[in-house]
Amino acid sequence: MSTPALPRLTSALADEHRSRLTALAREVDFPTGTRLFNEGGHADRFWVLRSGTVTLDLHVPGRRPAVIETLGSDELVGWSWLFRPYVWQLGAQVMTPVRAYEFDAHAVRSLMETDPAFAAAVGGWVGRVLAHRLHAARVRLLDLYAPYGSGNGM
Repeated sequence: MSTPALPRLTSALADEHRSRLTALAREVDFPTGTRLFNEGGHADRFWVLRSGTVTLDLHVPGRRPAVIETLGSDELVGWSWLFRPYVWQLGAQVMTPVRAYEFDAHAVRSLMETDPAFAAAVGGWVGRVLAHRLHAARVRLLDLYAPYGSGNGM
């Protein structure tokens, strides 16, 4: 079962929409080991990585969090900010020093409310990322818990 390519910001949004989005960004740095967010926390921001790596993980009772995916340059970290009740569905941990653009979720949602074309572009991008993440989580959980993994069990 192959995982489709993750939609990166530079290829997912037209120049006009990408410029409007990045105008709302602030540059941030995180050292290795920083916990960006935990499942169940309030999703009030998101990031697009400039450099470094972040893992997404899923809480598994009685075990260490299961790593679902590793993200790198130009990838979106966090999608829960777009959907009520704005609660993180996964956790995120910085694995190597990260430089990123950070976005205030409320500011982006406000811009989306006033600009339907921007809203459609950003919503489509985040929707494609979400579909990718759900597929990745399914594959990873099959690898961890299915009797034959995610391969063809013959």
